[in-house]
Amino acid sequence: MMRILTSVLLAAALVWGGMTAQAGDLKQSPLPAKSAQKLKYPKVILYSASWCPHCKAAKEYFTKNNIPFINRDVELDPAAMAEVTDKYKSQGVPLIVLGDDAVVLKGFSEARFEKAVEKLKKK
Repeated sequence: MMRILTSVLLAAALVWGGMTAQAGDLKQSPLPAKSAQKLKYPKVILYSASWCPHCKAAKEYFTKNNIPFINRDVELDPAAMAEVTDKYKSQGVPLIVLGDDAVVLKGFSEARFEKAVEKLKKK
């Protein structure tokens, strides 16, 4: 009995909500000026681990600044771990690869990242 009453109340709420809000009444939220800009970045691959505070800082920075990146968790992806240790000769994360191996950054610093991106843009 309780399930039927809950279902009826849910259906009524959905119908009532559909009647009160028309598509023309809804406003789209404006885009912030920064996200509306067309930013060009090289391909960014972040090799990370879930427990790493510097990896978290890099992810937050990329997300906050609308920088597209590929996250490769070395604990979950054995191929990513092999690339970090064999290809890039590193034992730590974060490891950030820009472009097609054009720049490899060990560790994360906003200033070093932006400087590397500017250097690649000039090429």
